Amino acid sequence: MESVFFEIAIIIIISAVLSIIFRYLKQPAILAYILTGIILGPLGFFHLQHTGALQSFGQLGITLLLFMLGLELKLHELRSIGKTAIIAGSLQMGATLVLGYMLGILLGFPSAVCLYLSIALSFSSTIVIVKLLSDRKDLNSLHGKLAIGILLMQDFFAILTIIFMNGFHAGSIVEMTDQVLLVGLKLSVLIGWILLFSKYVFPRILHNLSKSGEILFLFSLAWVFAVTALVTWEPIGFSIEIGGFLAGLALANTHENYQIIARMKALRDFFVTIFFVILGIQMSLSNVVSSLLPAAILSAFVIFIKPFIVMIITGVLGFRKRTSFLVGTSLAQISEFSLIILFLGQSMGILPESIVTTVILVSIITFVVSTYIIQNSNQLYAIVGSRFGFLEFRKTPNKHDFVQSDEFKDYDKHVVLIGGHQMGQSIIHALKQSDEKVIVVDFDPDVINRLKDKKIPAIFGDIADPEIQDRIGFDRVKMVISTVPDLEDNLLLIEGLKHANRKAKVVVMAFESDEAKQLYKSGADYVVLPHLVGGDHLAKILINDDSLEMIEKYKAKDLAFLK
Repeated sequence: MESVFFEIAIIIIISAVLSIIFRYLKQPAILAYILTGIILGPLGFFHLQHTGALQSFGQLGITLLLFMLGLELKLHELRSIGKTAIIAGSLQMGATLVLGYMLGILLGFPSAVCLYLSIALSFSSTIVIVKLLSDRKDLNSLHGKLAIGILLMQDFFAILTIIFMNGFHAGSIVEMTDQVLLVGLKLSVLIGWILLFSKYVFPRILHNLSKSGEILFLFSLAWVFAVTALVTWEPIGFSIEIGGFLAGLALANTHENYQIIARMKALRDFFVTIFFVILGIQMSLSNVVSSLLPAAILSAFVIFIKPFIVMIITGVLGFRKRTSFLVGTSLAQISEFSLIILFLGQSMGILPESIVTTVILVSIITFVVSTYIIQNSNQLYAIVGSRFGFLEFRKTPNKHDFVQSDEFKDYDKHVVLIGGHQMGQSIIHALKQSDEKVIVVDFDPDVINRLKDKKIPAIFGDIADPEIQDRIGFDRVKMVISTVPDLEDNLLLIEGLKHANRKAKVVVMAFESDEAKQLYKSGADYVVLPHLVGGDHLAKILINDDSLEMIEKYKAKDLAFLK
């Protein structure tokens, strides 16, 4: 009964049951995991004996989550948004520190407590945001890249803060300064090492290993654990988040990165589930009643004021109001680093247990609320977006977020393609061959740049944005084709087209049969189910009398396209 495997079984069973219930209620699974922890921990329905081992499993989940984030980010993409992320992240943390400190004073906390609170409030959760953006397929969008860039800046400053606190505890200012300088040197060496391996070593290694999916999977696991162990080794002293991210970044430029992601996903989800359950278990009920009011006020600050700070900063940097809104609302929670810093303050005798309980409450409240905000960000923007025009401070928008308002004013009876990557490329090729006027809409700025280099009319943005619909002449289109398999986005697209142009045909994509039925019910003219289309296409080739010749013909055609 005391076996750790028995406790894992209890956790997974309760999580699975609650996840099914939450899915039926259309609520995010993260909330089910946190509730599982609260049931097992504070409510005392089951006493766990192996919380240390379970916390280690949770850390594995964090490592794999950040590893897969690194796999999906290209180094050149980080460079393209890096300067903006550094400026936005630094200004956001500075403004949040000042306002958070003032709020703490107003709540009657001592100055030392206010300092810790303001530091804790300034960070946001990389884990929660990456998980939610990944589920929404928004990691490669402009607002996704900008949010991740700001988060990486926050994580770096959080590490420096922890080092500073340890140095302060030791009482040596000289030692603190040396440590901060040493962190910069270590990080520079690590990144340089990762760049070399990413460019010259791993493309060749993974190309040979990819012939066996099992070996590729094991090599990837070995690599991420080796790098994480290295960077968390005491002489280096970085966090597992940094280790996992750097390990993924080293493999991001290989052709096998998506194959690794597919194989890692189930393992990541298992361990991430344990992490969120542990978060709920750590909740303490002893000081909850007295901590409710300050926790509610601090949570309101994190949910409303901190995102607004980010919106103002990104607006000043030249981003459009929708991008600023989505980036700001993504950061409406506190970080796991916030809890670590508070625990350190408690161990040094600076913070009472009641303050730690308050911040844990803030973490749970903001995790829950921000989950809803991120998952429903498009609907929220549709409701309040018109009131955020003041966020566009500059007449000349940021180069990453710039679209000429009259660029497509002469287009009529044209085709709009949503998603210019992968399947979108072949559709673009076919439309251009038939002399159709086509405009491509994509939320990945790198895809837009590649299309514009090929002289293909393209616009950065989300088709759910009314401004984007207006700029591409939504009321004049002949057909809209979406290669994005996101049900929510496609339902919004169909609804918007109903109001703007009932004569236009709409073709969307779905991976699941139930989603296809829902899209047809909402008014889609055709729903592409890739497995049906691919199977039908292959069947027509194979039943042809000249199947071998047909295969060679299509092979030659595909190879020419891939070049």
